[in-house]
Amino acid sequence: MEKIKYTVEKNVYGVCSYLGKKLGISSSRIRLYFIYTSFITMGSPVIIYLIIAFWINVKKYIRQNKHTVWDL
Repeated sequence: MEKIKYTVEKNVYGVCSYLGKKLGISSSRIRLYFIYTSFITMGSPVIIYLIIAFWINVKKYIRQNKHTVWDL
């Protein structure tokens, strides 16, 4: 079960895990809050989720390229 959870989280941008690490909260609790707020607000947290996923990917890209530029 843990392998499936890790694979899904890795393929779904890892936003809940990232926020969990930064805030010191378990990622499963963040997922539950996300699901509850999505039902209550008719899905608007999905937009916030996608923005955070984009931000995390840009941050990774910048970190990777920062190291390769100085190596030249």
